[in-house]
Amino acid sequence: MGRRSERLSKQGMLASDLAGDGDVIQVVSRAFDVLRCFEGHEARLGNLEISSRCGLPRSTVSRLTHTLTRMGQLVYLPRDQKYRIGPSAVAMSTSMMKGLQLRNLIRLRLQDVADQLPGTVGFVIPDRYHLVYLEFARAANALGLHEGTGSRISMTSTAAGFAYTAALDTEVGDALIAEMEREIPESAGLLKARIEDNRRHLREHGYVVGCGTWSPHINGCAVPIWSPQYQTFVVATIGLLSAMFDEERLHREVAPQMLELGVALGGLLEGAEGDIFASRIERKPLPARPHNNNKVIKTEDTNELEAGARRARSARSVRARDGRR
Repeated sequence: MGRRSERLSKQGMLASDLAGDGDVIQVVSRAFDVLRCFEGHEARLGNLEISSRCGLPRSTVSRLTHTLTRMGQLVYLPRDQKYRIGPSAVAMSTSMMKGLQLRNLIRLRLQDVADQLPGTVGFVIPDRYHLVYLEFARAANALGLHEGTGSRISMTSTAAGFAYTAALDTEVGDALIAEMEREIPESAGLLKARIEDNRRHLREHGYVVGCGTWSPHINGCAVPIWSPQYQTFVVATIGLLSAMFDEERLHREVAPQMLELGVALGGLLEGAEGDIFASRIERKPLPARPHNNNKVIKTEDTNELEAGARRARSARSVRARDGRR
């Protein structure tokens, strides 16, 4: 039991684990559910809207919003009879934004790929059943996909979500899917049906694709990367118009560039000291593409799985104490 708890804490606790240790922990979990409803600094929501979005009783939402307002996490707008994100929440976010050099380097890496492919390239981190764009870059001629920093995408229907869940230790990934089946059963079925194929393709090739699963007009390719800062996987992902890039073209032209991007981002994250937002790292050019276009570059050949480690090892070798693959 101890090892399982440690493994889940490394790769991100599930909602049921948060709620399983008593009412105090459950209240904290629900408070974050309320805050997640506010997408964008200008979002304004009433208790009924919040209740509908997070699936909590309106009476519970009312108590939570009252407490969060007193804490400064929310602000009440009497004229609208709605809430918006408060100064304390903004201050917490701002404190995480100090020292943006590493994020700028990540953005430059994403732009390197966006300059070659007409799509939106993103660097996303997991948040419960979604992934959030931490950084993105877009080609000048990109069409069909306009996600930006802070945008949330589904973990159950996107290439990024497929890659993230496939990279998790099998026990952790299966527990996450089981949690989704209880909480969002309509969405969980697609992910569950694909998970074994996604895991196998990730083991063999180092990336995962999703074609028409999020939108019939968008195909995606994604590479999971271990983050020592977050002690979980983050994902480099790209979305392209399916009319221009079918699945065969994704494998042939897009995947090699995304694998190179994964190597580059993995090196940045591995070399960062402390928080991802406060590092100073010198930018280096992307690795040269191999002359043999049939050769697959695998991120596990260069990703390090432990902060401070310098020895190359497989990014998906199972480690008993934290469940990484």
